[in-house]
Amino acid sequence: MNLNERFDVSPAKIDELKARVGRLGIDLRLIEERFVRGGGRGGQKINKTNNCVVLHYTPMGLVARCQRDRRRSVNRFLALRELVDQIEMRVSPETSERLREMDRVRASKARAGRRARRRNG
Repeated sequence: MNLNERFDVSPAKIDELKARVGRLGIDLRLIEERFVRGGGRGGQKINKTNNCVVLHYTPMGLVARCQRDRRRSVNRFLALRELVDQIEMRVSPETSERLREMDRVRASKARAGRRARRRNG
């Protein structure tokens, strides 16, 4: 996988991802990339194109799959970002932005549940 090619994403987002990859010490050569047919809604376009991206990071046994956009380049970027999130959650949970967000949502739901229990008896 090469981060120097052109993604249809803003340069700031690419620079941020490069910084995270460097900070975590991820070797991009170990990432196996495949393009497969996606599933779900989309009809003929989905059935004819291989724009779903599947990334395998074999040292940790992680897999990231993305098919959010029609463009393969955007899906490649999003899948790589997802894979880096998964690696960061394993390697360095204290700096993981995604884990912080999950904790924030969990706490918010717990507060809402306590409020509902108080209100409903």
